[in-house]
Amino acid sequence: MNTPTEQPLSGAGVLISARGLRKSYGRTEALRGASLDLHEGEILAVTGTSGSGKSTLLHCLSGIVRPDEGAVTYGGEELGLLPEQRLSELRRRDFGVVFQFGQLIPELTALDNVALPLLLAGARRGHAHRTAGEWLERFGVRGQADLRPGGMSGGQSQRVALARALVTGPRAVFADEPTGALDTLAGEQVMTALVHTAREAGTAVLLITHDAQIAAYADREVGLRDGVVHSGPAAVLGQEAARREG
Repeated sequence: MNTPTEQPLSGAGVLISARGLRKSYGRTEALRGASLDLHEGEILAVTGTSGSGKSTLLHCLSGIVRPDEGAVTYGGEELGLLPEQRLSELRRRDFGVVFQFGQLIPELTALDNVALPLLLAGARRGHAHRTAGEWLERFGVRGQADLRPGGMSGGQSQRVALARALVTGPRAVFADEPTGALDTLAGEQVMTALVHTAREAGTAVLLITHDAQIAAYADREVGLRDGVVHSGPAAVLGQEAARREG
């Protein structure tokens, strides 16, 4: 596993930049001026306790949610100003998203789940299925191609979800607690597969986690506390805050 640092990969340019993000849900402030850069090809872990705003930050960076204030910039475009059609295009082509429980479509086989992004992008069915099969092979679940999510283990389902997120060759993958529902061994297998494949493809990964062992797979780690990004692990920041309050 890699030792997390507070510096981005040497020479890597900024892929996605967030500045001053604020987002509220009713009276609850999830983000309170969060700023963050995701660099090309890096694996960045964002850690923090439950309710610190980690998922909201991921949703804003990936264009799923528009911030109330602040800006997210990708390729010279401010995501919050783009029409939904353009955001959908980016999510299909340039961004991949993996959630804690995979969120595979239960009625589809593993092969069809992975092929779906390609089909939505206009690929022919034969090409989409061949490519999907290759990605299932990369993640070690080619043997589950004909199974539906209900017939797979949690680790297998999550590796299928990773294959689906990477099948279009995205520039960035957003992984929201991708091992949170798995046991230790399955979590390690999923992270090893994700890191290896991302390195091979030069894909940047934004990894949301509360687990220090999972965060250790990243090149760099930052903490999110009370809706604000801090350099260094959130767990350390939380301990420092507790000592000050004590």
